Amino acid sequence: MGFYPSLGYLIFGSRLRRLSEYFLGEVNKVYAAQGISFDASWFPLFYLLSQRERLTLMDIAGELEVSHSAVSQLVANLKNKGLLKTTRCEEDGRRQWVVLTKKGRALLEQVLPVWKGIEAGMRGLAEDNKQSSKILEAIQAMERAAEHIPLADRILRAMASDTKTHLT
Repeated sequence: MGFYPSLGYLIFGSRLRRLSEYFLGEVNKVYAAQGISFDASWFPLFYLLSQRERLTLMDIAGELEVSHSAVSQLVANLKNKGLLKTTRCEEDGRRQWVVLTKKGRALLEQVLPVWKGIEAGMRGLAEDNKQSSKILEAIQAMERAAEHIPLADRILRAMASDTKTHLT
């Protein structure tokens, strides 16, 4: 048995990160093979902007469940590449609207067929065996369980229970 499988849940997060990095790397290979200058890490923001014409930084942070700072950094990076622009919100000057530029919209049109291919490729990968076909449901169930009782709480409870067991 290999290193990762032998450690079970002890290394669960590392395995998920490793798998995520693998998937992102493979998707980036597809963009490169298609001659598209797009990074898989931009997908969530581009997808949101493909669904809505404009969003505020706070809207994006809320939708993606990431910090305002992380969104600001991503938006600044994509602005520097000429893919996004920001404008002050008319109703509230403290807020900024984020929109795709003409160059950003052209890039979006290029990546749309890749996204369809990703969906089909990932579906095929998940359907290769009975267990992996349920992976999205299992991840969602684990996310809900972690929202109900955070993992840190579960770990601390287990440690306290183990300590009590050893003391008696």
